[in-house]
Amino acid sequence: MQVKTTTGKPAIVTAEEWQQARDDLLVAEKQATRALDGLAARRRRLPMVRFDNAYVFETPTGSKTLLDLFDGRDQLVTYQFMDNGPDEYCPGCTAFTNSIPVVGPERLGRRGITWVTVSTMPLSQIEAYKAQMGWTVPFVSSHGTSFSEDCGAGGGFVLSVFLRDGEDVYRTYNTTSRGVDRVLWVHNILDLTPYGRQEAWEDSPAGWPQPY
Repeated sequence: MQVKTTTGKPAIVTAEEWQQARDDLLVAEKQATRALDGLAARRRRLPMVRFDNAYVFETPTGSKTLLDLFDGRDQLVTYQFMDNGPDEYCPGCTAFTNSIPVVGPERLGRRGITWVTVSTMPLSQIEAYKAQMGWTVPFVSSHGTSFSEDCGAGGGFVLSVFLRDGEDVYRTYNTTSRGVDRVLWVHNILDLTPYGRQEAWEDSPAGWPQPY
């Protein structure tokens, strides 16, 4: 393969060489897809653990329990938005919430899944920030409860999945850090671009821009 290098940009090759490189990568991509499918299958077979339902969340329509948050569905996914104080907002949690499509919660609802964003911030602070950002995603306050700690957020952020059986609530899965990226829609697109996410942790060629 004859390679012409250009600083800070992909190598320049012929169309045939590009197609061969793309075909080679496609094999690895399909292997990765199958591996992810295998992980999803294992995730679906995880056991579950009973979770307390005594929490009281403050919502725009009044106080609700964890069971109430299911909104009549069998599955609930919560994202714990970090509480950085009265005048600070987590940029990562903000970016995550910005990436949620307006129709995202509705589409999940059609599959029997309710999405709720939760924070230990007081409800008044949440509502003000929602209005400022133009968000419509369901957002409730767990202020004064141990919900965040019990979910394993540890002062950070965490995505948790719950299943209910009648009046009983169980936790089936949780993830944090880069594990949350799997549901960060915009990052799924960024991973397909030549420069990727442009973040320092990525394994990128020397000279690739990494401003974030």
